[in-house]
Amino acid sequence: MKKVIKHRLDVWAEEPRYWELMSAMDNRLHESTITKNLIDLIKIRVSQINKCAYCIDYHTEEALQHGETIRRIFALSAWQESPLFTDAERAVLEVAEEMTLIARHGLSDQEYERLRSFFTSKEMADIMVAISHMNFLNRIGISTKTQAL
Repeated sequence: MKKVIKHRLDVWAEEPRYWELMSAMDNRLHESTITKNLIDLIKIRVSQINKCAYCIDYHTEEALQHGETIRRIFALSAWQESPLFTDAERAVLEVAEEMTLIARHGLSDQEYERLRSFFTSKEMADIMVAISHMNFLNRIGISTKTQAL
């Protein structure tokens, strides 16, 4: 684990139960039928959109440990133009973008149906929770200016 410097409030130290709950949610996601690689892509892409440098760094390292390739991680910010992602991954990445930028127009029916063509309802729930979970963590990290050494 990286040494973390916080320039503002340490939310997790103030109320450790919040971190326990966040960790439990992450553990539950890894028990789902969604692959670790797909969860990693969600975490990195959502963090890229939110510009959370700490989370991009942390989850990129985690993805590499899970077997993700450097090439795909480099291409993730331009996934729409890259041939390195499957149609199912593309559906997830589009939903991740729409949910992360939800104030723009919500989650479109088109992308919801596209996601549904690849995943079961339970898997869709897991994917939506994974996206929301990462957005939550990004917002805490950015608001507290969490940095890694």
